[in-house]
Formats: sequence, structure tokens, C-alpha cells
Amino acid sequence: MAPVDLRAKVPGVARVAVRDVGDRRVVWLEVTADTHRGALSSEASSMIATAARTAVAERLPLVAVMASSGADLREGFSALHGWGLAAKALTDCSGIVPTIIIVDGPAVSGPALLLGIADHVIMTERAYAFVSGPNMVTEFTGVTIDNEELGGAGAHARFTGAATVVTADLESAIAAAEHLLSYVPDNCDLEPPGWASDDPADRPTPEAGAVVPESSTGSYDVRNVIAALSDDGDYFELRARWAANLVTCLATMGGRPVGIVANQPVALAGTLDIPASQKGARFVAFCDAFNIPIITLVDTPGFYPGKDLEWRGMIRHGAQLVFAYGRATVPRICIILRKSYGGAYIVMDSKKMGNDLCLAWPWAELAVMGAGQAAAILQRRATPEEKAAFEADYTERLLNPYVAAERGYVDAVIDPSDTRASINAALDALIDKREVFRGRKHDNTPL
Repeated sequence: MAPVDLRAKVPGVARVAVRDVGDRRVVWLEVTADTHRGALSSEASSMIATAARTAVAERLPLVAVMASSGADLREGFSALHGWGLAAKALTDCSGIVPTIIIVDGPAVSGPALLLGIADHVIMTERAYAFVSGPNMVTEFTGVTIDNEELGGAGAHARFTGAATVVTADLESAIAAAEHLLSYVPDNCDLEPPGWASDDPADRPTPEAGAVVPESSTGSYDVRNVIAALSDDGDYFELRARWAANLVTCLATMGGRPVGIVANQPVALAGTLDIPASQKGARFVAFCDAFNIPIITLVDTPGFYPGKDLEWRGMIRHGAQLVFAYGRATVPRICIILRKSYGGAYIVMDSKKMGNDLCLAWPWAELAVMGAGQAAAILQRRATPEEKAAFEADYTERLLNPYVAAERGYVDAVIDPSDTRASINAALDALIDKREVFRGRKHDNTPL
């Protein structure tokens, strides 16, 4: 279909249209840096607000290409007022329609904060974003820094998590946005679009279990497990470089889009820290908002210990992941691949957190802590021989999935080769899952 321009004669650096991205109809917003480096006048900000309001009214995804140096200094307070209207309109999109911002240049001050509101941000390699620029940093701290180091795409991919994907150029960024949209519906009232696939839903997956080493402390790349379970081995990883100890990705199983959250043993042994908790919580909330079932693959020895993490708010941020799972109403399936210890067992969508199905592989270890940790506490005055005997007994009696299965905390212990078939059978059974919302204004998310 031909694009439909909106408010085409309004002056400024912003342009809005309803157009196609691939085979999807979207509200398309462009803020270009061709004039005054994309400085946002009140008129330009009103165009951003128009795009967001149209997306909500028409129940269409919002895709924005952003390059802006911030509010137009020549216009003064009116420019700030316009940016506030734009921020409010974009906030109103949250949880109703998917919002994707592509940054292909500067995103400074107010426009940078819009990135935090959007569901996903795709940055090109030449993009940069920050609230306070290098000059301000130098003036207040005495540290000399350039745009790239302060807020380049690499910094946001690795350190802040603001960038969902980094691409080489604008063309590949638009292609990434199109790919991302292929997993999500137009709005929160629809189901995700189905995918055509010749990959049998009940395909055996022995290779998934073969990835896991015999030693409980051996590392492996959980993405190999994800590839084994997904249709045609294909998945789309989001925020791959940030909080690498937790993998979040979109995939399809039996032609259905799913969101996958997985501990990554090759990074920090799969422990949970503050960035991983934030990353997982944001992704779970996104999937829940747009009716995407959540598959959780668990292999974690617990939370990463340390004074620094505790002082930075591990309690608050760890609670974000608990909270996101606890309020999610989409189908939720948990697979315990190997270790599931302590508080991290609860956080990673345990049975008592309300998941619909909890499965475990035969060598899974579910306990408050590992045998070595338990011996260090309970046998601290024992001889080495006594500690070794305690660890062997502890492992034999408690570090297996069958104790949890007897109590109903694990629904079934399955062979790894049956994992894909079990997930798809569960998704079939849960296809009409619905939950009644309790009457309240909104929840109070731990931040």
C-alpha cells in the first residue's frame, strides 16, 4: 500500500507517515539531522506526539528513525514543552503497541530519554546517545571524553543495555526492525503472527542434552540448546552483549513466536546479577504485554555474591525479575537444564511463581545450594574425609529432580531429546490460556 503522510506541511525536522515495513503496516516517524542537527522545535515534537497517538489510535506498531541534537535552543521553553508532550504520547504507547526507535546519528538530552521509553532501540554504528554531552562531563568532572566513548553504539550495547541491536547502517537497521516485528503482533489485543516452518513440532532433540557437560561445573553455550529447540535452529538474540550471563531471544516453536530467557553458563557461570535481572525483567514484561509465550531455560548456581552488588541494590533489582514473572499472564514453560539453586531457583520462573509447566532433565540439581557450599556451612568443623562423605550423601539424596517431582514442584522429568516435543505439546494445550485481571490502577514495579 502507498504511504499516507500525516501533517506533511508542518515545518521542522520530523516527518510522519503510515507505511509498510516489509509486509507490516506501521506508523513511521523520521527525525533527521539535516537541519540544525535535528534540533526539536515545538512543531517537530508535536509530530512525534502525532505519530505516537496515531499508533495507539490505529493499533499499529510505531517505528521511529531518530537523529536529533535535542531541544531547539533558539525556541527556548516552548521546545521543552513540546518534548514533554512527545514523551507523554510515547509513554501512552507502552504495552499497547510495539515501539522501536532506530538511532542513526545523535540522540542527545531529551531524545536520548525517549530511547528508554521505547520497547527496543536499534543503533547504527555511527549513532551516539547521552543525556549530558562530553562538554558537560568535562566541565563538571574534569574528564575529557568523546561522543563515541561516552554514548556510542558500542557503549550502549555493552554497558548500558540501551541498545537492543547494533547494525552497520540504516538499511540493515530497518531490516532488523522488520525482523523484530515479525515476532510480535500489531498491538496487545492480537496474537503474534504465525510462521511457516517444515520443522516437525515433535522433532527429537538429543543434541540439546549432548551440549551439557557431565561435570556440574563445566561450562557450555546455552545458545546451542536454544538452536536445537527452535524451528530450523533460528533465533533472534536481543541485547546480546549486555548482561551476557542471561540470554534473551525471540524464536519460533511449531510456527509460534516465543520469548526465551536462559542462563548462560559461559558468562559468570550463569549467575544472576543486577544487569541480568534488569535485562530479564524487561524482556519478560515485553513478551507478556504482546502475548508472546515465555520459555525459561534454567542453569544457575544462584545470585552473584559481592558487597558492590548488594550496595548497588541487588535486592531491588533482583526483585524486578521476580515481579515480571509473577505478573506475567502468557503461557510460561520452565525447563531446568542443570543447576537451579537458592533464590535464583525461585526467580527463574519456578513452579510456585505460577508457571504453567515445569520440566527437568534427569541430571538437574534443585536445592538451596550445591554440595560444596552446604558442606562449608554444615560441616565447617569436620575433617576433609567427613566433608567428602557429606557432599557425596548430599548429592545422592538431594541434588536430583525427583525429590522436587515427588512434591509437585517439577511436573515431569524428561529426556532432553523430548524437550521440543514437550514444549510444543504444552503450547498447544495452553493456546487459549486467559487470566482475569484484578481491579487496580496499576502495579508498583520495583525499580
